[in-house]
Amino acid sequence: MFLNIFKKKTLEDKLKDEYEKLMLERKKLINQNNDESHLKHHEAQRILNKIESLKNAF
Repeated sequence: MFLNIFKKKTLEDKLKDEYEKLMLERKKLINQNNDESHLKHHEAQRILNKIESLKNAF
């Protein structure tokens, strides 16, 4: 259990974290600025596509 603290994150883990961050930002912006919300959504979709391509590569 304690060894997971020192485990390096994989590229997939980093991308998932980035995706979650972008989706949270999108959720905050959805009522304030619709255009920025759409941009965050598109960025998140690109990250999701990268994750899927990583999964398909192996």
